[in-house]
Amino acid sequence: MSRPLIGITAYFEAARWGDWVREAVLSPPAYAKAVERAGGAPLVLPPINLHAVDDYVRQLRGIVLAGGVEVGAAAYGGEQDARVAEAQAQRDRFELALARAAVQADVPILAVERGMHVLNVAQGGTLIPWLPDVLDHDRHAEPGTPHVIQVSVSSKLGKAVGDQVEVVAPHRQSVRRLGGGLLAVAWADDQIVEGIELQGHRFGVGVQWHPERGEDGRLFDALVEAAR
Repeated sequence: MSRPLIGITAYFEAARWGDWVREAVLSPPAYAKAVERAGGAPLVLPPINLHAVDDYVRQLRGIVLAGGVEVGAAAYGGEQDARVAEAQAQRDRFELALARAAVQADVPILAVERGMHVLNVAQGGTLIPWLPDVLDHDRHAEPGTPHVIQVSVSSKLGKAVGDQVEVVAPHRQSVRRLGGGLLAVAWADDQIVEGIELQGHRFGVGVQWHPERGEDGRLFDALVEAAR
């Protein structure tokens, strides 16, 4: 059986090799390895040419919206918080266009961390720019601290991972208003949204954590199965 082609979004920034420092397309290998283990053929997508988006969507059988620097507030009509890393506007524009095209074409999507925010903003949603401002704690930003996420068992996410999953997922932003067609399907104990899902879509799942890390490949298995 042929492996479905799965696109993975990437960084576009300066990198060093040897004595050279040049702009480079970068993708942590964990994404490609997770796709390959699940039976897909990974393809890294450079966030360069908006005109290529429709071509990608026609050829790909699935898309991973990968993690990275937070979506710039300008993308959802907000004001950039000085505490948040500088936005990567070129990457934002490319990934938002890719997400919208993939939703329109019913191409399976797994949206990871930043990718979940991209999917939400692409559908007209907004983000909480700095979580500690709306909570009485900063637990979500603590690195290396696992916490249990409650998952709707009737969702595609729940069918893949069950009703609970323990994750390590430091973040200081989160979904505020859900975009059109999206449902919240996973929550932390303080009701911060940790997973979202597109209604009526073949497979459109976003998670706040990093399923490509570690040994649990069930979400990538589900993505590749939908891509087949």
